[in-house]
Amino acid sequence: MAQQGRKMVAVNRKARHDYFIEETCDAGICLAGTEVKSIRAGKVNLQDSFARVENGEVWLFNMYVAPYEKGTRFNLEPRRPRKLLLHGFEIARLAGKTQQKGLALIPLQLYFERGYAKIELGLARGKKLYDKRQAIAERDAQREERRALVDRTTPGAR
Repeated sequence: MAQQGRKMVAVNRKARHDYFIEETCDAGICLAGTEVKSIRAGKVNLQDSFARVENGEVWLFNMYVAPYEKGTRFNLEPRRPRKLLLHGFEIARLAGKTQQKGLALIPLQLYFERGYAKIELGLARGKKLYDKRQAIAERDAQREERRALVDRTTPGAR
């Protein structure tokens, strides 16, 4: 699923398990120099992170960026809030949807595009426990179908 010119750094696989993703949008991130170096090294974790619209700006909370090992005392806090860069009309649209419909902004993946760090945000609705069980059952059924198809098409099988 990687598109042309994108270098994938981190993917939040748990997000697709815990939420129904209704739509996605891409945003830039305000980062310091040592954070960029740490992200390029792949030392970032999106799990349990979320975004929120506050005072007309979108902020990303709880994203872990490991301190840069060759950095000095000027390394920043690993879980500090980071500002996301979006157009004004996108911020207004996301703010309206998150307030009215009870949706959440969840980061799905972090990547570099043309040298800039970007994050893909998903407008998500939380899954209930029975939804998660149903998704697991469907995935298992599809896996069994593929196995049966492979067994039938391979010569010399049974």
